[in-house]
Amino acid sequence: MQKRLITEQLARRVVRPRARDTYKGSFGHVLVVGGNDQYGGAGIMSAGAAVHAGAGLVTLATRPVNFTPLHTRYPEVMAIDYTDHKMLAELITGATVVVIGPGLGTDQESAETLEFTLTHVTDQQTVVIDGSALTLLAAEKKIEWPASHIILTPHEMEFARLSKLKIAAQTPEAIQSYMNTLPTGTILVHKSARTTLYTPGSQDYWQNTTGNPGQATGGTGDTLTGIIAAFAAQFGWSEEAIAAAVFTHSAVADQLAETEYVTLPTMVIDHVSAYMRRLSQS
Repeated sequence: MQKRLITEQLARRVVRPRARDTYKGSFGHVLVVGGNDQYGGAGIMSAGAAVHAGAGLVTLATRPVNFTPLHTRYPEVMAIDYTDHKMLAELITGATVVVIGPGLGTDQESAETLEFTLTHVTDQQTVVIDGSALTLLAAEKKIEWPASHIILTPHEMEFARLSKLKIAAQTPEAIQSYMNTLPTGTILVHKSARTTLYTPGSQDYWQNTTGNPGQATGGTGDTLTGIIAAFAAQFGWSEEAIAAAVFTHSAVADQLAETEYVTLPTMVIDHVSAYMRRLSQS
């Protein structure tokens, strides 16, 4: 396996200035499905990150208890109840990128929401599978992957459940071997101290060059998921676009770590747009 580094130069190739004759529809619609009664913040942070990272439209399908805190923090985000399957189906159809899992939970209602979402995405869309959704899928005897571009975003323990590889056994070769069993249009974002990216059938993998211990706090992964979704919505589904999202998320955190002991996810969200502006100006 050959290692390729994810650098600022790559991110600058992806994040370019916006054309003047554009509008919100030019930058995609991200639908985030997640945030139950207990873990509403995960869905809210994921949706907020998608807004600040440039998605043209963002909707959060969540539990109604989360509507008020969502609109207090991020009034740009639309909201629906994910148990309203008629409305959810309509939104899935119109989305560019569908995120499923942040704070969704693992109860029966969560499992039904996951199944409904994955059976309604199409091969023209990108689906980002994160958090609780990965745990639910790992419990299946056989996973029925959706007919779409897939981005998986597990941390090491979630990947252990999914792949049956213990954390200590998650070498690049072992991870690639598992990836070769997945649909061709899949990107794995393997989250760790140095996050890596893999695709089926590849002879190399990407390793991020940014990141710091201040990111070791709840919600960091949810924020990364939102940024990944926004990049896919704006710049298209590709290894470079997703790698650039991974770089940008941690590069912002690295800047914050120059003066902060902990780089909270909401702080990263607040600064990601300014960092993307800087990337685009070279």
